[in-house]
Amino acid sequence: MTVHTNPLLNKFTTPYEAAPFESIELNHFLPAFTESIDIAKKEIDQIVDNAEEPNFVNTIEALEYSGHQLDRVASIFFNLNHANTNDDMQALAREVSPMLTEFSNDIIMNEKLFARVKDVYHQKNELKLTVEQEKLLTDRYKSFVRSGANLEKEKKDQIREISKELSKLTLQFGENVLAATNNFELHITDKNELSGLPDGIIEAAAIVAKEKDKEGWIFTLQFPSYVPFMQYSDIRELREKMFKVYSSRCFNDKFDNQKILKRIVELRLKKVQLFGYTSYADFVLEERMAKKSSKVTDFLTELLDASMPKAKEEFKELQVYAKSLGADFKLERWDWAYYAEKLKTEKFDVNDEITRPYFELERVKKGIFSLATRLYGIKFNINPNLPKYHKDVDVYEVTDDKGEFLSLLYTDFHPRSSKQGGAWMTSFVDQYRKKGTDYRPHISIVCNFTKPSETKPSLLTFNEVTTFLHEFGHALHGMLSKCTYSSLSGTNVYRDFVELPSQFMENFATQKEWLDDVAEHYQTGEKIPAEIVQKIIDSENFLSGYSFVRQISFGLNDMAWHSVTEPVADEVSVFEDKAMTSTELFDRVETSCMSTAFSHIFAGGYGAGYYGYKWAEVLDADAFDAFKSAGIFNKEVAKSFKENILEKGGSDHPMNLYLKFRGKEPSIEPLLKRSGLK
Repeated sequence: MTVHTNPLLNKFTTPYEAAPFESIELNHFLPAFTESIDIAKKEIDQIVDNAEEPNFVNTIEALEYSGHQLDRVASIFFNLNHANTNDDMQALAREVSPMLTEFSNDIIMNEKLFARVKDVYHQKNELKLTVEQEKLLTDRYKSFVRSGANLEKEKKDQIREISKELSKLTLQFGENVLAATNNFELHITDKNELSGLPDGIIEAAAIVAKEKDKEGWIFTLQFPSYVPFMQYSDIRELREKMFKVYSSRCFNDKFDNQKILKRIVELRLKKVQLFGYTSYADFVLEERMAKKSSKVTDFLTELLDASMPKAKEEFKELQVYAKSLGADFKLERWDWAYYAEKLKTEKFDVNDEITRPYFELERVKKGIFSLATRLYGIKFNINPNLPKYHKDVDVYEVTDDKGEFLSLLYTDFHPRSSKQGGAWMTSFVDQYRKKGTDYRPHISIVCNFTKPSETKPSLLTFNEVTTFLHEFGHALHGMLSKCTYSSLSGTNVYRDFVELPSQFMENFATQKEWLDDVAEHYQTGEKIPAEIVQKIIDSENFLSGYSFVRQISFGLNDMAWHSVTEPVADEVSVFEDKAMTSTELFDRVETSCMSTAFSHIFAGGYGAGYYGYKWAEVLDADAFDAFKSAGIFNKEVAKSFKENILEKGGSDHPMNLYLKFRGKEPSIEPLLKRSGLK
């Protein structure tokens, strides 16, 4: 295969140089990776061999702009590997990941290159750099130091080998979780076993069965199937079965992740100890807003102290309520969602099946797009002629208030076996500027919302509406970026700051002014009644104590795994129990282990960073407080949020950016008040 026949190695001739998915084949990727790595190596050699004295332009900027083609190939490949994968693609991912790790190590261990970077770094006080340039220089220098550039050769070689093994293990961890999720199906042929399930969920299960050439109904561990089944199924034995399979994914099954998990933890620790750090958490948090493990632990403990009393009250209340319905047994984990849904309906006369008809996906999408227009002046126009990687995908051209092109936005909403579970925002191209040209980003939102059926469009639960808003907040962070360097643009920010724009957007889900505009019955066209809107608002803090404690438990588990100072000797489930014991309300289920499927921290980049979701809630509650004070659609506040947060990416320290927007440091009080904990 030559350069001329491989679309990945040619300049894309599509509008906006969008990825030409329809002409890319799997066999194009390996030669594209190989060739692109060679090109990137030559670009590095040019920097190293430059006879001029090192300066910001010929070293730091040149390094920033190197590897552009490789980045493009990698972003396309790995995004597809998450959103539209197959066995062959996963096998290829296992082959190319070590190649990329080795190339990255070659750069970071290049002594001559580091000498040039260090030379420029030591001049930084005399260079009169902009804030963004200084941030790039500091980040680049630290990336070398934190990757081992200052270490002796023996330790460098150890880090190189550790990094290669970690890249394989984290990839395998994620693949195992996907395989375990797809491996199970609950096949029902007796109609009586559908008791309690809403018609829409039953219909969706019938479609899955039909797609698999089976009679009856099939329920899976994918969220649009699993979550409503646990909420509504009257058959306790089936709920127990579903829960135990879901909560034991990759734990003592054929996709077991226990050894992989412990090895990841061991290698991460070994790697950072070569730098002189005590734990992986200490290493990671040095480059976070939190700065150190003790601050994270204190933060999570403060939230746990504030929420646990309410969580215990909620637990007792639900136990009493379940007993009043004839549940003469102690509540187990597979009972929680079922009785919580019933109590919520009784208390507020609102549940997913009451609200779902008002949240038709297309209508919600238009409402979210309109919200962005109202706040920031941007507009979205679908372009069916742009290439896409799957028939379910839509591609939008996004423009600003002057009609100037801002971004491409790909939306991919429905589950399939080739797609990982959950929801995420990603990018095929990050925004950057070079030689006077502003290269605009190509952003993607990937979700797993229920598919349309023969009789109904895709109807969202209220939680799914919130999820859509969340991922769209990330997308805005990417689309509105106005930075010079791609490594600092969009969502390339501290991990405990990245969730601010996304969680900020979630606030609109309980604002009457927005719900009135977006929620309309898919059959009658009736606006959502004011009393239902009020019930949604009233139910906002339903079981908020329990929700807090559950999220805190994940954060504590993450911190425990990554605060160890020696390899973990305990069994995975034993170690997990110790980490989460202060948050437990239920008896332990012996077959369960959440760590073995905790992709966020073992395959998704959130290791020693899961607390960031709660950290960002403090930020988003405080930020939205500014909007509520001025009016939730206030253009001046929105302008400040856009210019100081969304456009700036990681071009400055996040606290500096937040102070410019808010005028003060964030307070925990708005979050506690919003959640009914104060």
